[in-house]
Amino acid sequence: MSDTPILQIENLSTYYGAVQALRSVDLTVRAGEICAVLGANGAGKTTLLRTVSGLQPAAPGSRVRVDGVDITRHPAESMVRHGLAHVPEGGGVIVELTVEENLRLGGLWRADRRDRAKALDEVYELFPPLVERRDRPAGTLSGGERQMVAIGRALMARPRVLLLDEPSLGLAPLITRQIMQLLHDLRDRTGLTVVLVEQNAASALSITDHGFVLSQGAVVARGSSAELLADDRMRHAYLGF
Repeated sequence: MSDTPILQIENLSTYYGAVQALRSVDLTVRAGEICAVLGANGAGKTTLLRTVSGLQPAAPGSRVRVDGVDITRHPAESMVRHGLAHVPEGGGVIVELTVEENLRLGGLWRADRRDRAKALDEVYELFPPLVERRDRPAGTLSGGERQMVAIGRALMARPRVLLLDEPSLGLAPLITRQIMQLLHDLRDRTGLTVVLVEQNAASALSITDHGFVLSQGAVVARGSSAELLADDRMRHAYLGF
C-alpha cells in the first residue's frame, strides 16, 4: 500500500433536480487501499460512485482527481482511459451473452488484440470457476458467479481504481464472505485500489483498510476500519449493527 493518493474527491456535490444528493463530500483514497463507503439506504453511496464515474453530473466547484488528473467534467465513456472502472449495483451482466462475451466487452476499447487476450487470461487466472463456464450464457450462473463476471469485465480494462457498488446485494451470507475475501485477495495480488459501497457494513469493514460514513449526502465519520468497528455509537446510529 502506498501513501500516494490515487483518488481525491474535493467538495463533491450533486443534485437530482432541486434535491441535493451529495453535500461537499471530501475523500482521499491511497493507492492499493480498499476503502469502504457506508451508510443507510438513501445516504448517497450509489450517487457518489455515479458522480465520480461521470454518470451523474457534479455541481460546480466539485473536483475528482485520479492519479492527479482532474476528471470531473470528463464523459463517463472516457473514464476507463483514466484508470477508473465502475461495477454498478447488480453488476450489469448481460444475461443473453456468454461469460466470455461479457468479459470481452470490458476490453473492447483496447486496440491491441494480443493485449486483450492477455487481459482475458489474467481474469480467468483470478477467477478459476469462470473457465469451465466461459461458453455458458451468463443468465445460467449463480449470483456469486455473476459478480465474478461483472468484476472480471471491469478488470479487463486493467483499472487503477475499481468502484464497486453493493457486490453482496441479494447473495447468501456464505457467498458474500467469499466475494469479500476475493476482493481482499485481488488487492493483495494486483495492488488494485477498491472503493467499496456496501449496505452490509460489518462485512465491508472486515476486509477494508478505512472507511467513510455518509448520511443524507454528507460525510459524518471517517477512520480506519478498526476504529469504525469499535465505535459503538457510530455503529448503532449509522451502520445498523
